[in-house]
Amino acid sequence: MKITEKDTTLTPLTIVKIGGNVVDNAQLLDQVLHQFIKLQGLKLLVHGGGKLATQLGEKLGLQAQMVGGRRLTDAAMLQVVTMVYGGEINKTIVALLQAAGCNALGLTGADGNLIPAHKRQKGALDWGFVGDFDPVSINTGLLQSLFAAGITPVVAPLTHDGQGSLLNTNADTIASGLAVALSPFYPTTLTYCFEKKGVLLDVEDEASVISRITPEDYSQYKVQGVIAEGMLPKLDNAFAALQAGVVQVRICHALDIAHPQTGTALCL
Repeated sequence: MKITEKDTTLTPLTIVKIGGNVVDNAQLLDQVLHQFIKLQGLKLLVHGGGKLATQLGEKLGLQAQMVGGRRLTDAAMLQVVTMVYGGEINKTIVALLQAAGCNALGLTGADGNLIPAHKRQKGALDWGFVGDFDPVSINTGLLQSLFAAGITPVVAPLTHDGQGSLLNTNADTIASGLAVALSPFYPTTLTYCFEKKGVLLDVEDEASVISRITPEDYSQYKVQGVIAEGMLPKLDNAFAALQAGVVQVRICHALDIAHPQTGTALCL
């Protein structure tokens, strides 16, 4: 049964997205997951895994092609990301959460029709099997049912087109979309965590964390070329989430999930 906004207004939800460099480090991943399960309220985890997908692709003779921090995905690379994201990484995280006493369920966008999407239209660039979606299409009823049953969803960055094809979809975008879709039902916090302490003015200087970024700041940083290319999808999605009603968005080190005053806060 779908939970209504009135039923869940006071129930906080934290959506955490972890990146490939966290997933690739077994010790760090274990520490992060133990912090994740201690978060108060409802929880949902979204994971990436691009580094592992790139490594497997190279072993198979496939060279990764990235544009603006996003992966071009032909049919062969789609097979790779499906195996890595929906298989090894997703199920490893679920198994680790189960071992820590957190009842988790791994999902792709195809499972339970969670995230219907469409193949990105060809323009100047052919993205291949890359999926785009509208947050309103997300099956929030499925997630609400899982939360009500005490189950923590673990979402892989794969969507589907309704015609039998999986689509590679940026994990930052999925995390933002889920936050937007669920924010009418829960006060939602979105946390992007990775191996850095936040958004850095100098990627080589861990002390150069930008504590607060507004849309105006972000525009200026982009013009100046200050922010690393791979950070741009996170920030684009972070501001989109805030504008759509998500309560808080933060970018921080993976070990600082439970410390809300750390990292970079995004503000409108």
